[in-house]
Amino acid sequence: MSNEQAGPDQAGQHYFTASPVAAHRPGLVHVVLPDLHFECATDAGVFSASRLDAGTRVLLETVPLPPARGDLLDLGTGYGPIALAMAARAPQATVWAVDINERALDLCAANAAGAGLGNVRCVPPGAAELPGQFTAIWSNPPIRVGKQALHGLLASWLGRLAPGGQAHLVVQRNLGADSLQRWLQSQGWTAARIASRSGYRVLEVTS
Repeated sequence: MSNEQAGPDQAGQHYFTASPVAAHRPGLVHVVLPDLHFECATDAGVFSASRLDAGTRVLLETVPLPPARGDLLDLGTGYGPIALAMAARAPQATVWAVDINERALDLCAANAAGAGLGNVRCVPPGAAELPGQFTAIWSNPPIRVGKQALHGLLASWLGRLAPGGQAHLVVQRNLGADSLQRWLQSQGWTAARIASRSGYRVLEVTS
């Protein structure tokens, strides 16, 4: 899930559909960061299948290192670039890569295996094995699901931050980053902008 290029695919579906019906169109994206390089398999029916989207890049190049241990969450993993980066930067932690899109979860699992990252667990939102709390959450959330749905999604998952945990969200400025920051603050979270680049804001959220 993410907030850039959130329109429907060629089959008229959004990438946040659980079971995309778009014909398979396998692809490959090179995720090249200052400290990491992954080759990620992609496909039609998942978010930003042709390249690493700009918002995810801004997040991964500006966010602080994740906690070295504990349960970490990539909310809306897509084919997994955020989850893989978290797992590589915190090899002793368990990274939970959550997405409603079954095709994306399969790709994420394959990409983690291909990168030799055995600490990634790719699961749907209702999976029984998900822990009750997370020491960190990273996300490029799906702004275009609508404000009410987005607020419900974030309230649910941010409520699972462990004491002292932090979430980092990247949101496009033109798609409501500043209003989302104000909403988070109105709900009792501390939400501070820690980076602003290429039209994106990175928000650090604590309870």
